[in-house]
Amino acid sequence: MLDVENLSISFLRYDGLVHRREVQALEGIDLSVARGEVLALVGASGAGKSLLAHALFGILPVNAVVRGSMRLDGTALDDAHCGSVNGRRMALVPQSLSHLDPLARCGRQLQWAAKRGGTPRTKEQLAEALDSFGLGPEVLTLYPHQVSGGMARRLMLAIATIANPDLIVADEPTSGLDPDAAGGVLGHLRCLADAGKAVLLITHDLVSAVSHSDRVAILENGRMAGIEPANVFSGDGAKLTDPYARALWLAMPGNQFTVTPDGRGDIECSS
Repeated sequence: MLDVENLSISFLRYDGLVHRREVQALEGIDLSVARGEVLALVGASGAGKSLLAHALFGILPVNAVVRGSMRLDGTALDDAHCGSVNGRRMALVPQSLSHLDPLARCGRQLQWAAKRGGTPRTKEQLAEALDSFGLGPEVLTLYPHQVSGGMARRLMLAIATIANPDLIVADEPTSGLDPDAAGGVLGHLRCLADAGKAVLLITHDLVSAVSHSDRVAILENGRMAGIEPANVFSGDGAKLTDPYARALWLAMPGNQFTVTPDGRGDIECSS
């Protein structure tokens, strides 16, 4: 469904008044997401995960230079087509809760998304949409500051999916949530994929990504280190083909990661 080929993103910067240069952020990215699949995109902060999401939706800064190909069912995701598919065939769950309008009730924002997708809803249908994410109808009348962080995350999922898009891109959807709330959000995304949607899950949490995805793509300093089946992230990571993916897996608490007496993390290496 989603196909990204040889995608590179750089930013134009000026040194002084005349000299211009490009600063590379992403380079040579290849990935695909099929219907019924959750592909987790994992990497450290600053690896370029959110840049990829913003490129898909055409919301990069004006000084960004994009090269390569991004296609949704064969249709190029360029300036000519992004406006016709955003919010309709594909939807973004943004990382920051600040994307919710603090001056608009939650129900109104849900209806805006439905209308933008060409599918206005009745009040009863809006309540049903909230109910599918474990939110009661009373949320329709509340403002964003009146709901908890976990409820706000689920509200943003409801807003993103109200128009029944084929592709959902969720950027750090569990940020700031406790384990139970995070598990609930990831469970909703898994259910959407099981219902035939394509889900691109962007996260720094490798353990959660593995438990809810089909494949895991690892970003390292703006490059794709590798894409592995989620089920090979187990034990000592011996089945992982990429060295960086294995090192990242072993660095997770509960694997071979330990805390030394000086408080620093270390990886136990078998001889």
